[in-house]
Amino acid sequence: MILTDTHTHLYAEREDFSVEELIKRAENNYVFRFFMPNIDQDTLESVLNLEKNYPEKCFAMLGLHPVHVKEDFREQLKTIRSYIDQRKPWAIGEIGMDLYWDKSFEKEQVQAFILQCRWAKELDLPISIHCRNAFPETLKILKELGDAVPRGIFHCFTGSREEAKEIIELGFYLGIGGVLTYKNSDLKEVIKDIDLNHLVLETDSPYLPPVPYRGKPNESAYLIHIAEYLAQLKSLSLKEIADITTENSKKIFRI
Repeated sequence: MILTDTHTHLYAEREDFSVEELIKRAENNYVFRFFMPNIDQDTLESVLNLEKNYPEKCFAMLGLHPVHVKEDFREQLKTIRSYIDQRKPWAIGEIGMDLYWDKSFEKEQVQAFILQCRWAKELDLPISIHCRNAFPETLKILKELGDAVPRGIFHCFTGSREEAKEIIELGFYLGIGGVLTYKNSDLKEVIKDIDLNHLVLETDSPYLPPVPYRGKPNESAYLIHIAEYLAQLKSLSLKEIADITTENSKKIFRI
């Protein structure tokens, strides 16, 4: 049985465990594939070094996170693209729109998102979309791209049934993480009737840990708790959840 974490910041420094220990802990819970997004130019080397050290397990996604789109975003994108041209990643990400913390760079976020979507289409790569408090804006951009819209994942999906439907109609997958296990989350009601063929699993570690680890740093080993919760929700076995969601990830990333 193989579980795939389609979104983990495995390179983020931890005081309690080394990366090697985190990978071993994950593998003890059947998680053998780790897709890692950088967030800006300063995290490029961290992601690529992990991929180099664990080539059969760790897979790089490169892009500029919307929260890090500031005055220097064009310079950052230039640097990130130079890395992409040297070593083609498995996806462009994480990219998208985030209007939760700060709307002052909304115009620049739109420009950065569109450009990186075009990179993905040019290179035949998927995208990992970060979308927070910006679903209408994100959907508008993707629809306006038309035939130029790439394939990919709406990372950390927590939206409504209607939003899920629109995402799926565009050909994207929903990234399901620890929020699914939260008592006050509506996500379980949203996805209970969505075909598993539209879903992939993720942790977004070290963020958004599932129950029973809320309040602690998340890690890829905890993906099994999300998978078990989804198995119960769907009345399927853990192996069926693992098999289908991992196969979905293979279709997206083509690995």
